[in-house]
Amino acid sequence: MPQTFKASEINIGYHPSGFKINKTASPLDRYTRWDIDENGMWYNKKPVCFHELPGQGWIKDEGSETSG
Repeated sequence: MPQTFKASEINIGYHPSGFKINKTASPLDRYTRWDIDENGMWYNKKPVCFHELPGQGWIKDEGSETSG
């Protein structure tokens, strides 16, 4: 199981309940909520405010940390 972090510690990452953080993205794409289908595909992205994000349980997307 990957190490988890607080939302405030994430630059680029995701939460298994369907949230993503990308602080390098445009304002509407920084904090998003997604639906996840039965195959694990993420779809139907919606922008959310930081306070709507889960506080704990975040996984860093190490591959995107350097690729921007």
